[in-house]
Amino acid sequence: MRYLIKNVRLVNHDAVTENVDLYIDNGIVAHIGKDCLQDADRILEGNGLYALPGLVDAHCHLRDPGFEYKEDIASGTRSAAKGGFTSIACMPNTNPVVDNAAVVRYIMDKAKREGVVNVYPIGSITKGQAGEELSEMGSMKEAGIVAVSDDGRPVMNSSVMKKGMIYASQFNLPVISHCEDLDLAEGGSMNEGVVSTMLGLRGIPSSAEDVMVAREILLSEYTKVPIHIAHVSTKTSVQLIRDAKRRGVKVTAETCPHYFTLTEEACKGYNTNAKMNPPLRTSEDVEAVKEGLRDGTIDIIATDHAPHHFDEKNVEFDLAPNGIVGFETAFPLSYTYLVATGILSLPQLVHKLSTAPSKLLNIDRGTIETGKAADIILVDLDNEYSIDVSAFLSKSKNSPFDGFKVKGRIVTTFVSGRIVYEA
Repeated sequence: MRYLIKNVRLVNHDAVTENVDLYIDNGIVAHIGKDCLQDADRILEGNGLYALPGLVDAHCHLRDPGFEYKEDIASGTRSAAKGGFTSIACMPNTNPVVDNAAVVRYIMDKAKREGVVNVYPIGSITKGQAGEELSEMGSMKEAGIVAVSDDGRPVMNSSVMKKGMIYASQFNLPVISHCEDLDLAEGGSMNEGVVSTMLGLRGIPSSAEDVMVAREILLSEYTKVPIHIAHVSTKTSVQLIRDAKRRGVKVTAETCPHYFTLTEEACKGYNTNAKMNPPLRTSEDVEAVKEGLRDGTIDIIATDHAPHHFDEKNVEFDLAPNGIVGFETAFPLSYTYLVATGILSLPQLVHKLSTAPSKLLNIDRGTIETGKAADIILVDLDNEYSIDVSAFLSKSKNSPFDGFKVKGRIVTTFVSGRIVYEA
């Protein structure tokens, strides 16, 4: 279909343009300007809406194959579309693990049949995510992966990690590191501190993350191979990355909305929907993450969308799995806690939620330009509402944000010129 979107505020990573018409034809942005007179099958009135590039999630879990009772490609991509994400990169900790071309092809084929947004698989660094033998990166790249990671588990052996980084670089595949020293973590279930002591729970020290962030930076500096640090949550990690960037190390980093909106206090009452890995930290860490986003130390905001069935979370805190769903809350939380508070401008938020992750994954998305794929979202930034997890399109509802008041509602999501979600 041909769409004419009239009189919107166009936001790219570098500018906001007032009162623009967008014309979409054959899946691409065919015209950007004022008073567009092109024929259209459907006209959408902007009426104060903002047009943003479709959001790109560099870190999510679709649970397919193997754990479809938590989420599958159909439900996960619909949840993503409702949240404004038009491209998502799914992590390999499925069953079987994404460590060979056959599993990659399964995901790609199912996404074409049942998905409504662009799905980009991430392959594992090591076979079975066991941290011992490198996976078949070359054949997986040919099948469609855009990066490698053992997310969910760190590659504890430094020699294997070094070799994995060098090997991945031969295929121009970004390496995404889950930074956690398992020996320091000692099977903990939340941040080590006053709250964990009060609750009688084994804590995970912030140093468990910091030590591995430092290792990855040193390996990158030694090998000259870029490294991307996943879900940064601590003050020291932010400082380590900032210092590394200043001396020219090829390091990039992401964080997630829960690390700049919540603290360990959310775990009180043994709230398993606040259990994640890395765990929620202190208010000092939250402020450091915000500053890292503000000054560019942290490049990307990802969701780490991690769906779990209600029964799995409805257990004792230390037995519950880690993770929360994030597709449908990421944009409003980011806008409310970062843009509305003056930490980021709206174009800067677009950069972190769309342009920068596109660049990391080497996909041609993340901007609204003539001739580019029409991955566009229309957003009502003045719409204030309360998050309602019961209305999520994800199969799972494990979120600590139920009832939170936010601003910024996704109204319409286009993927390659096709409407895949309308409020």
